[in-house]
Amino acid sequence: MGKKLYITTAIPYVNGTPHIGNALDYLLGDIWTRYQKQNGKEVRFQVGTDEHGNKIAAKAAESGLDPQAFTDKMYINFENLMKKMGAEYTDFIRTTDIHHKAAVQYIWQKLQPYIYKGKYEGWYCIGHEAFFTDKEVEATGGVCPDHQKPYERVSEENYYLKASAFSDQIREAITTGRMQIVPDFRKNEFLELIKDGLPDVSISRPKKTLTWGVPVPDDPEQIMYVWLDALSNYITVIGYPDKQEWKDYWPADVQVVGKDILRFHAGIWPAMLLGLDLPLPKKLLVHGFVNVGGAKMSKSVGNVVDPNEIIDTYGVDVFRYYFSRHIPTLDDGDFTWEKLENAYNNELGNDLGNLVSRVASMVTRYQSGVIGEAPTGEHDMGPYRQAMEQLHFNRAVDEVWVMVRSLNQYLESVKPWEIAKKREDPEAEQHLTEVLGHAVNTLLQISDLLRPFMPTVAETIHKTFDSGVIVPIEAEGGLFPKIYNHTENPRAPKPQAS
Repeated sequence: MGKKLYITTAIPYVNGTPHIGNALDYLLGDIWTRYQKQNGKEVRFQVGTDEHGNKIAAKAAESGLDPQAFTDKMYINFENLMKKMGAEYTDFIRTTDIHHKAAVQYIWQKLQPYIYKGKYEGWYCIGHEAFFTDKEVEATGGVCPDHQKPYERVSEENYYLKASAFSDQIREAITTGRMQIVPDFRKNEFLELIKDGLPDVSISRPKKTLTWGVPVPDDPEQIMYVWLDALSNYITVIGYPDKQEWKDYWPADVQVVGKDILRFHAGIWPAMLLGLDLPLPKKLLVHGFVNVGGAKMSKSVGNVVDPNEIIDTYGVDVFRYYFSRHIPTLDDGDFTWEKLENAYNNELGNDLGNLVSRVASMVTRYQSGVIGEAPTGEHDMGPYRQAMEQLHFNRAVDEVWVMVRSLNQYLESVKPWEIAKKREDPEAEQHLTEVLGHAVNTLLQISDLLRPFMPTVAETIHKTFDSGVIVPIEAEGGLFPKIYNHTENPRAPKPQAS
């Protein structure tokens, strides 16, 4: 076995409850992890929560709690969602962990040759916990587009990381693919952003403006900037610097990030790693936003979708299916309850669920439930595997659905129910055995391909057919019983004309 694999996800602030964007991170990380494990790889999969900064302190004060008590209460919401989604993570980090805080202070000291103190005056967004340039602020009319709040003009004495010293190395790593940013258009956007070089980055705040965070070593008046603290989690969670096992996993093979935080992960984080003399991550998977009915999700608009509600109503595999197939892995996507329900009833219910029921039913009726032998189908797995390797997970599920629909078409063309009428003829009986055997083999192959995306459904299909004798599906109504909460039920009685 080669190097052990490592995938990370961005750690969210715990000042609110989890949203679709967080769920997307966990889903993409989990799909990749399950696929690699299916192929015999050992994978370490990190998740966690970012628990420092002014946003957290402000919310804690609103709740009448001290920040630690507030984060102790809030991080569970995120852990619960990860578990609910079936994310098979191996490591959960909280940035308030004792080991993490000590490791971040060690990182600060290691970065000393690249740290200096200076006066900073610039634009700050508390929502991002980040400074923005005059050019960026001007381009957005002085209002942060992600948080819909004006930037604050801040003037203070901070410590800086000399990120500019690493501009050429980072640009070279990105352009040569040594640190790959996917998709390409995100890579090009970032290269354009740093065409004049990386600016030095403020990495601390005075204690008078930021109290909830990791103290700067040897300077009690300064607290570390939350991004320096948060980005470090990717190595501290695997044991850096004191547990040698971190060397088995770093550099990360894939880091999953949203497009709004790419500049931190493609600029500041690599500068920190180069300052620590550590290798850069191999790949940044940059996903987009999930809109609702074409509009940006926003609390003020009132169109925020709770991932828990989707899972509670339709099931976790339905959530995983919709967001892995109908939201492009590497771009923005759109959600509506109607789109979800149409995908559920038509693609999952009609295409896959009915297919599984139909094949199981025919084997039971015509062959007493015994699955005969048949040649294994020779489906071209190349496009599926290529899509998985290129991190286009939505395209991989599309390839699975090509197989699902092909099998439905195959059964419609050979009509096993017609062959069954002649099965007293030994040749017809043999033909029927081969047709149904082929259908079962294809469904087993489909279940293997679906395993990273819909593990529970894949396991149910496997259990139904794998023993050689049909095992009935226990769920009432089959794999996907119809639901019409947001779409019209075609079988509902029509209202009488008045």
